[in-house]
Amino acid sequence: MRDVIQKMLQAEAEAKRIVAEAEAKADGIRSDARRKAHELVEAARRQAQDEADRIVDEAAREAEQQKRSRLQQAAETIRAELAVTPEFRKEAVETVVRTVRGAGDGTTNG
Repeated sequence: MRDVIQKMLQAEAEAKRIVAEAEAKADGIRSDARRKAHELVEAARRQAQDEADRIVDEAAREAEQQKRSRLQQAAETIRAELAVTPEFRKEAVETVVRTVRGAGDGTTNG
């Protein structure tokens, strides 16, 4: 009977040891899983941040290019509107001459 009790105590101690080892192994696996999950999350966050930075940089370049294009178009429009054609120049000179001649003889030509 004593042998049976001794074997039962040994079996119980062995079972406790196996359970403790299993729990320690499970803790290690959970810890590794948490670490790997954290690494994956960080890698995904870095990748998303890099992609967001790339998109922002590209959008800024496109905006700058559009700004330059619009400024160039506006400058061309202004130059075209302010261009003094030979006909305009001739008409302006004739108007000044008529005005000066009219002022010299006391009459105005309007």
